[in-house]
Amino acid sequence: MSLAFASDFLAVLPAWVLAHAAALLVVTPLLSGPIALVLSRGRLAWGWSVGISIITFALALVLLAQVQAHGSIMYAFGNWAPPLGIAYNVDALNMLVLLIVAGMGALSLIYGLPSVQKEIAPKDQAPFFAAYMLCLAGLMGVAITGDAFNVFVFLEISSISTYILVAMGGGKDRRALTASFNYLILGTIGATFFVIGIGLVYMATGTLNMADIATQLHGRGDDRVVRAAFAFIIIGLGLKTAMFPLHTWLPGAYAYSPTVVGTFLASTATKVAFYAMVRFIFGVFSAGEPFDGALLELVLAPMAIAAMIICSVQALYQTDIRKLLAYSSVAQLGYMLLGLSIGTAAGLSAGLLHMFNHALMKGALFMAVGIFALTYGVRKVQDMAGLGKTMPITAAAFTVSGLSLIGMPLFAGFWGKYFLIMAALERGWWWAIVALLISSVLAIFYVGRMMEMMYLRPPPKGRRLKKTGMAEAPLLALIPLLIVALGNVWFFFDTSLPKGLADTAAQMLLGGGAP
Repeated sequence: MSLAFASDFLAVLPAWVLAHAAALLVVTPLLSGPIALVLSRGRLAWGWSVGISIITFALALVLLAQVQAHGSIMYAFGNWAPPLGIAYNVDALNMLVLLIVAGMGALSLIYGLPSVQKEIAPKDQAPFFAAYMLCLAGLMGVAITGDAFNVFVFLEISSISTYILVAMGGGKDRRALTASFNYLILGTIGATFFVIGIGLVYMATGTLNMADIATQLHGRGDDRVVRAAFAFIIIGLGLKTAMFPLHTWLPGAYAYSPTVVGTFLASTATKVAFYAMVRFIFGVFSAGEPFDGALLELVLAPMAIAAMIICSVQALYQTDIRKLLAYSSVAQLGYMLLGLSIGTAAGLSAGLLHMFNHALMKGALFMAVGIFALTYGVRKVQDMAGLGKTMPITAAAFTVSGLSLIGMPLFAGFWGKYFLIMAALERGWWWAIVALLISSVLAIFYVGRMMEMMYLRPPPKGRRLKKTGMAEAPLLALIPLLIVALGNVWFFFDTSLPKGLADTAAQMLLGGGAP
C-alpha cells in the first residue's frame, strides 16, 4: 500500500473508525462469538461469522494504512497512558501478523462451509463458529497488545478455543480427541511456563507494559531473576510455536481436526506464537545481552537446523497428506527460527518474510487437500492418483503452492529462502546454508511424490466422475483457494508489502526500538 493511497484511504473513513480501529480489531470478533452461539442454525452462524471476519480484515487494512501513513501507533484504553494503563501497539512487526490472521481467518471461514456441513453435526455448528471467532480474537489480541500479561490472556483465549475446535473433529475421526488432549496438555505446560516468566519479569521490573519492561531492563546486566524469566518465556512460547523438539502436539492437531480448523491453524497459530517470540527476544529483552546471544547461536540455531532436516525427513515418509504437511510446517518453522537466530536485521527480515509467505503456502495446500477429501474422501498420498485429471483447477492450485513451498522461482516461497541464504552468507554460516539446501531438496521429494500421484498416475477405477470427467469443488470453497494460491504468485513479483514491513520491523527491533 503506497503512502499516497494510504492517505487517500484514511481520508474517506469516519473519525471514530480511525480512532478506535485497534480496539475494534479484537473486540469485534470477541463479542461476535457469543452471538454466533445464540444463532442456533449453522448456516446463519456461519454467515454472521463470515461478515464479522470480513469487517475484521477491513479493520486490519485501516491499521495498515495508518502505519504506512504515520508510522507506529498506540491505543490507550480509557485514556490511561502506559505503563499505568493497557495499551495496544501497532507497528510494522505485528502488522505482518495481523494481516495474516485477519486475511486467512476470513478466507478460511468462507472456504469452510461445505466441509463444516459434512464434518460437524448440525447441533454443534453454531458452537463451532463461536469457538472459531474466539480463536480469531485471541490470535489478534496476542499480536496487537502491548501488555505482557495480556499476551498470556489472549494466548489462552485462542488456545482453549483451539482445543475445542480440534476436538470437534472427533465426529469423523476419533483420533481428533487424542490430538486435542495432547494439545491441551502441552499447551497448558507452555502457558504455565510463560506466565511464570511474566511473573518473574514483573517481580524484577514492577511493570507489565512491554515497552516499559524493555526500558527497565536496558543496561541491567546479569540478573538471575531476568535470566530465569527469559528462559521460562522462551520455553513457553517454544511450545506454542511448535519449535523442534517441542512440536509433538502439532501433527495430530493438524491431521485430525476439521478441515477448516487445520487450514486456519496451519496459516496462523504458529505464526502468532513466533511473532510473540520475536517480540520478547528483540523488543522486550533487547537481544545482544550475553544470555540472548547464547540463546540465538547455541540453542535456537541448532534447533532450527534440526527441525529443517529431521522434520523434512519425517514428512518424506508420511502416508497421510495432512500429517505430511504438518511435519513440513515444523520444518518451515525451522527456516523462520534460523532467520531469528542469525541475529541480524537481514536474517530477522528474512525470517519474517518467510513467515508471511508460509501462511500463503500452507493455507492453499490445506485448502486443496480439504477439497480433495470433501469430493473424493482423499486422505492418503496414494489416494491422490489422477487428481490432476479429475480436479485440474484444485490440483493446479495445490501445485502452485507446493512449488512455492519448495522455493522455486516465480513463487513467493523463493524469496524467503533467498534472503535467508544471503543473511547466512553475511554471517559466514555455511553450515546453515547447506542445511537449508538439504531441507529444500527433501521438500522436492515429498512435494514431488504428491505431484507424481496427481499427474502421472491414472484415477482409481472406482472413482465416480461427472459427465465431463471432472469433479471440482463448490465455488464457495474453490474461490478462496484460488485467491490464496494466486497470492503465492503475486508476492513473488511484488514483494513491496511483506518485504517492506519485514525490513522496517527488523530495523526497528535491532535498532533499539521498543514495541
